Amino acid sequence: MLLKLLLGKLTWEAIPLHAPIILGADIFMLLAAATVLIIITVLHKWSYIWHDWITTVDHKKIGIMYLLLSIVMLLRGFSDVVLMRSQQAIAAGSNAGFLPPDHYDQIFSAHGVIMIFFVAMPMMFALLNMVVPLQIGARDVAYPYLNSVSFWLTFVGAMLCNVSLMIGDFAATGWLSYPPLSETYYSPGVGVDYYIWSLQIAGVGTMLAGINFIATIIKMRCKGMTLMKMPVFVWSALCAMILVALAFPILTVTLALLTLDRMLGMHFFTDFAGGSVMMYVNLIWAWGHPEVYILILPAFGIFSEVVATFSQKTLFGYATMVWAIAIITFLSFIVWLHHFFTMGAGADVNAFFGITTMIIAVPTGVKVFNWLFTMYKGRIILATPMLWVTAFFTTFAIGGMTGVMMAVPPVDFQVHNSLFLVAHFHNVIIGGVLFGYFAGVIFWFPKAFGFRLDEKWGRRSFIMWLVGFYFAFMPLYVLGLDGFMRRVNHYTNTSYQPYLVTAAFGAACIFVGIVMQLIQIYVSIRDRQALRDRTGDVWNGRTLEWSVSSPAPLYNFAVLPTVTERDQFWVDKEHPAVHQKEIDYQPIHMPKNTGAGFIIAMFAGVMGFALIWEMWPEAVIGFLGIILTVIARTFVKETDYYIDADTVRQTELAHMKEMKSSA
Repeated sequence: MLLKLLLGKLTWEAIPLHAPIILGADIFMLLAAATVLIIITVLHKWSYIWHDWITTVDHKKIGIMYLLLSIVMLLRGFSDVVLMRSQQAIAAGSNAGFLPPDHYDQIFSAHGVIMIFFVAMPMMFALLNMVVPLQIGARDVAYPYLNSVSFWLTFVGAMLCNVSLMIGDFAATGWLSYPPLSETYYSPGVGVDYYIWSLQIAGVGTMLAGINFIATIIKMRCKGMTLMKMPVFVWSALCAMILVALAFPILTVTLALLTLDRMLGMHFFTDFAGGSVMMYVNLIWAWGHPEVYILILPAFGIFSEVVATFSQKTLFGYATMVWAIAIITFLSFIVWLHHFFTMGAGADVNAFFGITTMIIAVPTGVKVFNWLFTMYKGRIILATPMLWVTAFFTTFAIGGMTGVMMAVPPVDFQVHNSLFLVAHFHNVIIGGVLFGYFAGVIFWFPKAFGFRLDEKWGRRSFIMWLVGFYFAFMPLYVLGLDGFMRRVNHYTNTSYQPYLVTAAFGAACIFVGIVMQLIQIYVSIRDRQALRDRTGDVWNGRTLEWSVSSPAPLYNFAVLPTVTERDQFWVDKEHPAVHQKEIDYQPIHMPKNTGAGFIIAMFAGVMGFALIWEMWPEAVIGFLGIILTVIARTFVKETDYYIDADTVRQTELAHMKEMKSSA
């Protein structure tokens, strides 16, 4: 009886010993994790990892950890792509392929969840953490401890999603888990529960991070930096975080209601008992469509920074760019119903949401033309970040045009739930979000690590990504227009097979591109001193100024800057100061590292796993652990410390010397 209480629904049958593919993946992940742990132990690095990384509240290190999480989950999510595309390429006619239908359903569900929540979102927060405080002249985010909590909650949510591969299964419902398929009657296992709790835990972390960055941008800008003097990337981050603060509570409530349906037998989303399936669909997309703009707005900010830098001009139409971002932010909340025109809401409702969907394309188009006008007559440097931007223009334009097509309800009726929609979505998310984040990571990499990424391998990976993208998704438009549906793991019409083989070839090219990105990171780390010393490289006679290695010290700014112009750095370059004042160094107040964020997240992971398997004692322990850790943290005294003025002066002089030697 006690064992039953402690283990809940967990039994040996939850281990996938009967599924060779899953078991092989489990063994690989366990071996990889064990290898990392052994290396850390052999090198005696546990103390370093705990004190310098796990307990850190430094926004730059937290940004790096977000980036590492995103890269690891990209590899995990892309492994699902390899399985799906391989299955579809061979599962034609009498050939059933190698993936059972239930396993295939879990794979495409996990793929969507991982790529949106645990690849794109962490990469976004990586860039926000690494760049926003530097751009607004702040030493850190408003709440460094909360920043740590946010990251570790996101990490635990990602790990909980991965645990489903080893213990139990994942949701086989699609990445948004529509009822009634996600209700207990149709999904009696733990897959949907893994989905719910991994997203709930990570979603809370995201919401806290959004609030943190809103407070940071509103209250911690340096002297003289008014709202209309902020960099465009900071504007895009602010608007995206406003969307996070407004949209993620909707997701939290929606998943909570689904949990009540599953755990307590309630009927919020069961039509036969007075609930409404369409209420779930409306709620999930009232969060889901702003989520798309949460991801794309920071990418738009990155494009603005990269285009101006590599065109060697100031950004064209700063005010219109800011207003376009603000208008997109507002309109993103009134277009959600275009995701389900087929629900039968009526011509008036469909017309309203179709019109608002078309209107939101206008400010997006304004931004594209602003970037093109910035490039016009500029001295363009086609370095790797700029290559990703140029690829974005065409790729995103195709995604935007197909989006406007589906904004017309009669067209949507024809292509809804087909591969046409899959191609459109990936056109926007990969061609807009991922290409933008890749450009941002390469562009700002020297600010975080002190050396730039290798250009040669960066170009190679770019070419493979771009070629692979078009091979992977252009055939899906053709198949979708011909009626080929989403989520299909086997088809009898063999005339579709050449298109799906082409798509699989495209996925293979993208895989090569990802491998090249890993090689790029390895080569850059190996040759980091040479890359650091080559920061004076020229491109057609012009210095690659963006690549100067200048990671900020622990405190970012010895003296907080004062801003008088919209692009202060450009003005300072054009009109260098004749006389330099003697700097009056003052002690700097810094937050102390704390392990509370990590401990809170670990208890949240225990609680989430326990609730999935109905282990009630462990769930109570996890919940109480969260509460008690939060309370204990509030009573910790002397959590902050000061860096004395002499240490600040010595550190700054050493930093300036390094900068001069590298430049």
